[in-house]
Amino acid sequence: MSPAGKRAVLIGGAVVMVAIVAVAVVLLTGGSPAPEAAAEPTATSAAAGPVAPDPTSAAQLYLKDVAAEQTDEASLLTDNPHDAAAALRDAWYTLKPTGLQAKLGKVAEPAAGAAKTTAAYTLTWDLGPGHVWSYDGSLDLVHSGDSWRVHWTPAALHPKLQAGQRLVIATAPADEAVVVDRDGKPVVISGPGGTHLDPAAKFPLLTQALTGQGTSSPSDTFAVQRVDTSGKALETLFGKTESGQQAVKSTVSISVQNAAQAAVDSYRGKAVIVAIQPSNGGVLAVAQNAAAGTSPSALHGLYAPGSTFKIATATAALEAGIVTKDSQVACPLTARIGTRTISNEGFDLGTTTVHRAFAHSCNTSFGQLASQLPPDALAGAASQYGLNADFDIPGLTTEMGKVGAAGSADEQVEEGIGQGTVQVSPFGEAVMAATVAAGKAVTPKLWLDASSATTVNEGYRAPPASVLASVRAMMREVVTGGTATGLARSGTVYGKTGTAQFGDGAEAHGWFVGYRGDVAFCVFLEGGNDSGPAVTLGAKFLAGVK
Repeated sequence: MSPAGKRAVLIGGAVVMVAIVAVAVVLLTGGSPAPEAAAEPTATSAAAGPVAPDPTSAAQLYLKDVAAEQTDEASLLTDNPHDAAAALRDAWYTLKPTGLQAKLGKVAEPAAGAAKTTAAYTLTWDLGPGHVWSYDGSLDLVHSGDSWRVHWTPAALHPKLQAGQRLVIATAPADEAVVVDRDGKPVVISGPGGTHLDPAAKFPLLTQALTGQGTSSPSDTFAVQRVDTSGKALETLFGKTESGQQAVKSTVSISVQNAAQAAVDSYRGKAVIVAIQPSNGGVLAVAQNAAAGTSPSALHGLYAPGSTFKIATATAALEAGIVTKDSQVACPLTARIGTRTISNEGFDLGTTTVHRAFAHSCNTSFGQLASQLPPDALAGAASQYGLNADFDIPGLTTEMGKVGAAGSADEQVEEGIGQGTVQVSPFGEAVMAATVAAGKAVTPKLWLDASSATTVNEGYRAPPASVLASVRAMMREVVTGGTATGLARSGTVYGKTGTAQFGDGAEAHGWFVGYRGDVAFCVFLEGGNDSGPAVTLGAKFLAGVK
């Protein structure tokens, strides 16, 4: 009797359900032979293929041969042995199962005179300890000549496979976000290339803090994936390539950082922008251009604040009851106060109001107000804005400022206009602006997770609401009719400009500190000599903040 005849006899006695067949794969010198090394069915072998007199027999024998890794034999039970053999061999070679079980389900009865029908199947792949993959599919069966065949499509191997696609094992973890920004956008990525900032997240001064908080993905990931002809993963069909870990949520904002970085990069000198969210203290952005170097001076560099410190001087004077914002004060071009001669930058307002003197940054007015205060009043007001506070933010080293009681009357006059011994950081100035906006003490933070909360070593209490209301009105006037009108078209902005001499007095720093909505920020131009460019950068920054 011929082999085909013997096969027909076996088919006649077959049962409807395929017996479970587990085949151990013996790996010699690296596994099964590569698909391209196996012999392909020839036209002669296909013609001499087994005869399956009915759909059930065709489906049974096909599944039995697939489960037994008899890929060539299984292909001869299809209407396209060449493609079927290649796909089945490839599946066995790439998945390398320790066993495969195949079960035939319901076979639909062909309609009268019809030459096609379908049969349900279940394949269960044993891919190693803890990795048993089972799924259901459907075979298309067609009558050809004197026999039934499985109509070959990739769906005869897996229901989601399409032409040109194949199954592969993925054991390397996929790139996934381990730190996200306040909007849920990826900031830190972990994957086969290690842990690093996402290309779209540019936080040069915060890189170490952000990547240090991210946890690498575990390396024991395992998945079966559907890939295209280029090897690109289209879908994970079994297992996972992600760790399943919840990404750590930071307070930073990629969009705000990009706006800040673009603004400082447009400036030729040393430029810094720090932005904080007043409502929760979240650090939104810390940007510093190449000219400013790589040391994070934005976070802990201490500098004379110049006239931005008039926010504290005005607060001390209002709290002491010396003036209200509408009180009359003198604003001459120069004034001799104690042994110090104080000058304005080329203007004289005569007798004016406190709020107008503040808006135009009148040094002679505020030097005089400072001279009338108790020795510790300016330090006390500065402390109410967090400039003497101390915070431990996980991953960051920050310094707010150093403002102590004046050592002499002359020193107090100088401190009243932000000179002398007063020192602040851009970070501290941003917190000061955030305090004005929030109306309460602001604890800066980089993380929204309670386990990474900021430690308050020395906190502070904000000025009274009535005082802050006056300060806000004066800061708004700075923009609408004072020294920062360059921000008048940037929305409802509140702020204060500052120019602070340093060294031998030949050079000066340029400042702008303020807020719009829930974004408080500080622009600092080291050695910028003027506050005008700081205002310009502030407008560029806000133009990019939506």
